[in-house]
Parts: sequence; structure tokens; C-alpha cells
Amino acid sequence: MGGPMAANLLGSGYVVKAWNRSAAAVDNFVALGGSRVESVADLRDETVIIFMLPDLSFIEDASEGLLSAWRQVPPAPGTLLVVMSSVSPVAVKAFGRFVTQASDGNATVVDAPVSGGSEGAQRANLAIMVGSSQEDFARLLPVFEAMGTTIRRLGELGAGSLAKACNQLVVGTTTAALAEAAELGERSGLDVNALFEVLSGGLASSRVLEFVGPRLAAKDYVPTGPAKFMHKDLSFVLESADASGAAVPIASAGVELYAELIRQGLGDLDLAVVRQAIANLGTTVA
Repeated sequence: MGGPMAANLLGSGYVVKAWNRSAAAVDNFVALGGSRVESVADLRDETVIIFMLPDLSFIEDASEGLLSAWRQVPPAPGTLLVVMSSVSPVAVKAFGRFVTQASDGNATVVDAPVSGGSEGAQRANLAIMVGSSQEDFARLLPVFEAMGTTIRRLGELGAGSLAKACNQLVVGTTTAALAEAAELGERSGLDVNALFEVLSGGLASSRVLEFVGPRLAAKDYVPTGPAKFMHKDLSFVLESADASGAAVPIASAGVELYAELIRQGLGDLDLAVVRQAIANLGTTVA
């Protein structure tokens, strides 16, 4: 998703420098008019640095050289390091403290995870959930508007990631419920497409049904995003629930279901493959 997001920033007139773990992935971006850097440390003098990597551990590894450079020569005051990945609300706060310390107080971490998938990234209509100060949010709002349409500040650092965890709780468990309905319906003699058409006309209608439903019905598991990431995201729900004392029984069931999906070797396929994971748990009726 980082590629089209960066391209939309270019299209809005921003000067964008890019780094990726796989250098070849930057080629298309350079062809669009962006520029390439050899390492994240080469961005040491930039005042806004955006990360879009699979998890916080990847961001921590990628930023080691950058933070080492900042320990030698602190960045400009007000430098913002923006985490747009789906990460732990608890861990991103610790990362924020670490970055502030390493930069002699000159750099601040903002978490701004997104929802909308690769299609939303391409169309620049992502939902962006922000955890930051009001001042930092105001500075970054034009940048976010180049990538998304629904942009909200939810609170201080960590609030954006908590909102994304709640988003994934709804998306992950709704997809699983639709997959379960598809399996139950088909095994009982219903046409899944007809079933979903009826569901879409009633209270069960949702954006999840609209976008994932056709793939569930067709058993189309070509990845638009690896299903294994849902296990990670739902684990963040449990972590946040432990910290707040909230009960999350549906999230707990979802974590176990997506763990089972990974155990079945389906984690690299599309989220809709949760239907296959559920089918594999079923029994054959004579």
C-alpha cells in the first residue's frame, strides 16, 4: 500500500523520497517522478518521515540507522515520524518515547494507521486514524488529505492504533461470520450468491459484505492482503483489552480462528480464505 500512497503524495505536489526493503519495488515510484534513497538514514534531514511497513518490528529495524544519526546530530525541532502501519497501540507509545529520547526531544512519533485496502490506497480515499497532538495533526492534515478522505484525530499517540484495532475487530470477525454463513448455506443447499444478495438488502448489509462477499462466494483467495495479518491485528485488540480491563470475547474467538488459518498454511492468501479454514474444520455428512 505504501507505493500508491507515495504516488498520491507526488500527485499532490509533494517532493517525496522513498526507500523500500526491496529496492526493485521503488522503480515504478521513480518512474512517476519520485526519488530513491539507499537507506532510511538518508532521510535524517527530512522533517516528515512516513513508515508503511508490515509491523512495528520492521519499522524499528529500518529506523536504526536514522536514530543513530540523530543521536550524533539531532534533527530539526518539530520533526515528525509518522507510523501509518497497523501496529500495537501499547508498543507504539514505547517507540514514541524511544524516538523522542534518541532525537534529543526534537522528533515526535505520530501513529496514523489506515483502512481501505490497496484499492483505497490507489484511489486516495483511505480512512486515516490519527494519534497525535492537535498541533501535529494540523501540520499533517494536508499530507493525509493527499492519501485519504476520512481523517480523524482520535487522541494522543496510540489512539490511532487503538482505533485501527477496533476497525480490524469488526472487519476480521465480520468476514469470518460471512464465511461461516457461506459454508453453512452452501452445505445446506443454498446458493451463496443469492444468500449474500438477500443479506445485502437487510440489516446484515455492510461494506465488508460488499467488498469481501464476492470473493467469499467465488472462493477467490488471490491475495489483496495476506490473511495472516488479521491474526496480528486481533492480537492487538486482546493486548489493548488487557490494558483497559475490557472484555472482548468475539476478538478472542477471532484470534484463535485466524491462528488456525495460519496453522493450515493459508496465511499468505486473501482474507477471504478464512472460508477455506472454516471449511477444513467441518465434517463430511454421508
